Amino acid sequence: MISSGGPSVTLGAMSQAQVTITRRGLERVRGGHLWVYRSDVRDAEGVEGGSVVRLRDERGRSAGRALYSSRSEIALRLLTTRDEAIDREWWRARLRAAAARRAGLEKDAGAYRLVYSEGDLLPSLIVDRYGDVLVVQTLSQGTDALKGLFTELLVEEFAPRAIVERNDVRVRGLEGLPLQTGVLHGEEPGELEVSQHGVRFRVAPLGGQKTGAFLDQRENHLAARRYAKGRALDCFTFNGGFALSIAGVCESVAGLDISSEAVAASRRNAELNGAANVQFREANVFDALHELEQAGERFDTIVLDPPAFAKNRASVPAAARGYKEINLRALKMLRPGGHLVTCTCSYHMTEPLFLEVVAAAASDAHRRVQLVERRVQAQDHPVLLGVPETLYLKCVVARALE
Repeated sequence: MISSGGPSVTLGAMSQAQVTITRRGLERVRGGHLWVYRSDVRDAEGVEGGSVVRLRDERGRSAGRALYSSRSEIALRLLTTRDEAIDREWWRARLRAAAARRAGLEKDAGAYRLVYSEGDLLPSLIVDRYGDVLVVQTLSQGTDALKGLFTELLVEEFAPRAIVERNDVRVRGLEGLPLQTGVLHGEEPGELEVSQHGVRFRVAPLGGQKTGAFLDQRENHLAARRYAKGRALDCFTFNGGFALSIAGVCESVAGLDISSEAVAASRRNAELNGAANVQFREANVFDALHELEQAGERFDTIVLDPPAFAKNRASVPAAARGYKEINLRALKMLRPGGHLVTCTCSYHMTEPLFLEVVAAAASDAHRRVQLVERRVQAQDHPVLLGVPETLYLKCVVARALE
């Protein structure tokens, strides 16, 4: 499917509109956040959705430039606090700066996030790199309106074989944008092979989850490899990322996932790496953990990397119960001296709360557990101080003492 792109807005027209924000909105921006909510917009009459606008405070003073949305509760996404033109070369400079921060990463990572939206001061724009193919997500009216420009700049700066869009994420619905995928430049890339720290994976940029793979756990795969040993269990394995990363230091690895497609992909990746000591099977992980525990199974290494249980603040209590259950089951099966690598990718599940959940699970399992490492998402998903939403992935490495 070839995408027709979003609404087109010229850069010249985009810089003329003016929006007034409240004192509270101004303080939020000065505190380092890049979002201004609709309740803090005082005057945006006649402003077109997707425009780049001039920000003013209630006294008429300049507060910078931002992308404007006519639909989302996040009405403004700050681009700069300076009174400067947002033109083609401004966007080019931001893209180059993001790429420069990742210089050298390609030596060990055949796939990584080239642009991480707010984390790279390019709010609502994501660009992932899979070898010579780029995958783009434009998640607001503003970046969607500029999709053509971004495509041109990415071709000029990085000369990719192909650029595709994976704009099939639900957050676009909040912006009134359609869900769509397609080729923006070049030919449809099909399935690709990438290597992550020596482990080979097959990915399909126009298929699978996210933009073809989960890139944010790459460095946590390496951390898990440092601690893994003996008999290992990888829960919610997806494409076998953790399982295949630790296979070389373990006697055996069992990978579980409820998705038949994920299990099939994991098996193909195991064959690609010649990992004969790794077995994958389709299973509901909650049920499988209960069955394994009841059967008296024991492991030296257990990885828990579930999908986001807490999609919003209201779902946190239920999510905490889910996280506690899987951690409790895992800790009951972990041999003394063994390691648990447990993760949450829910932004609303804060690190302190997640540690409380793991501690409660250890208490109920009657285990003494050491906290060995606290980790976050990979460095190509940088956390921007002042924007807590950019920190979503928490990874804890714990050791069972007895």
